[in-house]
Amino acid sequence: MEKQIAWVVLMAVVCFSACGPRKDDMQRKEVQLITVAPGHFHAALVQKSMYPQVDSIVHVYAPQGTELAAHLALIDQYNTRGEAPTRWDEVVYTGPDFLAKMLEDRKGNVVVLAGNNRDKIDYITRSVDAGLNVLADKPMAINPEGFSKLVDAFAKADEQDVLLYDIMTERYEINTMLQKELSQVDGFFGGLEKGTLDDPAITKESVHHFFKEVSGKPLVRPVWFYDTQQQGEGLVDVTTHLVDMVQWESFPGEIIDYKQDIQLISAKRWPTILSPAQFERSTGQKDIPAFLEKSVGDDGNMAVFANGEINYTLKGVHAKVSVIWNFEAPQGTGDTHYSIMRGKYADLIIKQGAEEQYKPVLYVESTGERDVKTFEANLAHAIEQLGATYKGLAFEEIAPGRYRISVDPSLVTTHEEHFAQVTEKYLGFLQSGTMPEWEVPNMIAKYYLTTKALTEAETVAAP
Repeated sequence: MEKQIAWVVLMAVVCFSACGPRKDDMQRKEVQLITVAPGHFHAALVQKSMYPQVDSIVHVYAPQGTELAAHLALIDQYNTRGEAPTRWDEVVYTGPDFLAKMLEDRKGNVVVLAGNNRDKIDYITRSVDAGLNVLADKPMAINPEGFSKLVDAFAKADEQDVLLYDIMTERYEINTMLQKELSQVDGFFGGLEKGTLDDPAITKESVHHFFKEVSGKPLVRPVWFYDTQQQGEGLVDVTTHLVDMVQWESFPGEIIDYKQDIQLISAKRWPTILSPAQFERSTGQKDIPAFLEKSVGDDGNMAVFANGEINYTLKGVHAKVSVIWNFEAPQGTGDTHYSIMRGKYADLIIKQGAEEQYKPVLYVESTGERDVKTFEANLAHAIEQLGATYKGLAFEEIAPGRYRISVDPSLVTTHEEHFAQVTEKYLGFLQSGTMPEWEVPNMIAKYYLTTKALTEAETVAAP
């Protein structure tokens, strides 16, 4: 209640001091975004949609350069598209003192961060110290030192009554949502198995690509993206999503204590090899900068430790997450995801391969603990139970004891659309002044595991 009152008071103070005449004759809205050093396209995706409670004026603080230009070009693309154009007005400050200037100006109340991950944790801590809310792209920490700073930042955020949150887009992929929902129907799923190291109860695997398209145009990566000291290794980058989904699906609504509930078993890492031509195609830069020379071998190719695997237990349940980065997806394909949750009566499997036309599809398979007729009847009951929430939810048999799950196409959203869904969720937290009690400890648990796994993997020789 105190946080809600503080939020109302904050909005009243902001409006009293800033709600003057504007060129669009609209009053300043309750949320004003500040974008800091947008070196990753995810910063722009937050603004691919408009939000009723968010002011159209966004203040951007960043160093001058190609990263800022790419960010503003994406915003302009969204503003000028033919269908449902946005109306963002970017007010830009450039200069080496951009962070200090942002903290001095305080032109908003929510800082959006998506860029260099080495610097991000310091942007987080200084923003929170200044009493600003923060919506940050993953990962918020890429090493044990960053993890320690992140723990302190969450404690400071609580003191300051501000909300620090990371952008977990995969929670909004419909097949992942349904996998979670079906796993909670006890009479059908039978509860999550404990699993073993060789046969985990839950597995998450993803394949990503350095060269891809975003909003219909080839993505140009900043050169620092290939420096794992700045971007972070695969174990602490994309793996953040996979660890989050393991927690979110396996123990929904439960607080995870990283000191007691997580046991790291093993972790490993290995590089993706990029040729000079691939580096140039991806970044637009022919010359490899000095800070990347340590990754270049005698053959001139670059080794980027973008791949990794973590085996661990979460509250006694065996889990495995792994991430692979290739340079470019085969024609007609893209990033892929594989996931399985093993229950007593059913396995819930998401695949995204050639058979699925590289679109995620959820399958349900009987474990054989029940006869097929009983299993199918229980599946039908579970589908009927969830159908009130998920439009068009249905299943079809593709083999005895194996079924494909489908929903109305309106529920299928893209990765880019997920950013608006995360932002809307965060805006709801801001309005209420609080987040569910499990969110912060579970974010801490997530980054504890990824950064600890990196430390462990660094002691193991790469294959």
